[in-house]
Amino acid sequence: MEQFELKPGSSLGIISGGGQLPLLIAEAAGKRGHQVFAIAHRGETDQAIEKWCTGVKWLKLGQLNKLIGFFKKRNVGIVMFAGTITKTRIFFDVRPDFRALALWNKLEGHLDDRLLRAVAAELEKEGIKVLPYTWLLEDLLFPLGILTRRFPSSREEKDIRFGLGLARQIGRLDIGQCLVVKDGTVLAIEAIEGTDETIRRGGRLGGEGAVIVKVCKPGQDTRFDLPSVGTKTIETMIESGASVLAAEAGRSLFFDRDEAVMLADKHGIAIVGVEPGKPEGH
Repeated sequence: MEQFELKPGSSLGIISGGGQLPLLIAEAAGKRGHQVFAIAHRGETDQAIEKWCTGVKWLKLGQLNKLIGFFKKRNVGIVMFAGTITKTRIFFDVRPDFRALALWNKLEGHLDDRLLRAVAAELEKEGIKVLPYTWLLEDLLFPLGILTRRFPSSREEKDIRFGLGLARQIGRLDIGQCLVVKDGTVLAIEAIEGTDETIRRGGRLGGEGAVIVKVCKPGQDTRFDLPSVGTKTIETMIESGASVLAAEAGRSLFFDRDEAVMLADKHGIAIVGVEPGKPEGH
């Protein structure tokens, strides 16, 4: 991941979705002496974001002009995207302004990476640079190696290799980052429903012993939407009977790592950080 260093007191912006990631970024930036201004999305962002920010603007999805205006008015020249947006909300809970509609209509498809790159390009047209957030939160990156007491069996190791190859092919199509496999068979591929529902679907179809693989999409723009796992992922695996979680080291995020590993150990689940694939163009 790229390294960045800013002078203390510099203003930073966060375009925040749900989950704990925007809170962790705001806290880390504040502790380094930065002034933090956040765009928060109604129905997604935790209200606790206000604790760590100098200013917060609450918006509906699609209010692009207000988003840009908020940052420009406060002379924010650097922003980061962070947190989840419930993807199905694009069908029923969006308030696009004219600028957002024009951007949406110019896109040939509305896949995650393409859409986020387009929004980032609009920001950069206005002189607002978009950076990855990992320079503030390197401790969250998934480590390499086996993190649990239990190691994957030889059958599970084969499924990890099988799943990684397929997940990277699917990632090239910008469909999803998660795959569920068992005995060399694909049980579920992540689409708009997200990782937890993908794991549940795989469990319903394949029963116990499935392997969960999460990868960074080849060509992924690391400024946003890195694969992430945490305690909730392990809880869903327990519910579904899955036995192994494999994620790319250094290119995935692991929230609440100690708690998640303890829970996995308690239920005999193996967690593995695998060698990352080379980004396209390298």
